[in-house]
Amino acid sequence: MVLPIALTIAGAAALINIWLMIRVGQVRASEKVSVGDGGNDKVIRRMRAHSNYIETAPFVLILIGLIEMSSGAGVSPFWLWIVGGLYLLGRVAHGVGMDDGKFGKGRMIGTLVTMLTLLGLGIYAISTPYFTTVDVSRMPVESIG
Repeated sequence: MVLPIALTIAGAAALINIWLMIRVGQVRASEKVSVGDGGNDKVIRRMRAHSNYIETAPFVLILIGLIEMSSGAGVSPFWLWIVGGLYLLGRVAHGVGMDDGKFGKGRMIGTLVTMLTLLGLGIYAISTPYFTTVDVSRMPVESIG
């Protein structure tokens, strides 16, 4: 089973992760901090942007994949594309917004989009098994107990 939404969003998420890693490396080089954050505020902000991304991306990607898989054979819900795309845009906004050193617009938008994405996908995932009907007429005979 190919999951086009999960695969596309996961691939894009990997590229954003690399971008955030490069940004940390750039500020470390410019601030001459080899290991850790060196107590440098610029390095800390970039590292936190990357760490925050890593804290949320796995949950979003797992939820997108499971929701897409549970949507049925060959059916990928269009709204899941929108949610995944908005999540990725929000994470880019957050990464850039962290450079300000205050709770700026990009950081605020990224945080809000991330929290709403996790909340929405989480609620959808929890409710799906209880509100989805299974069409047993389309199931192989071996899987019907």
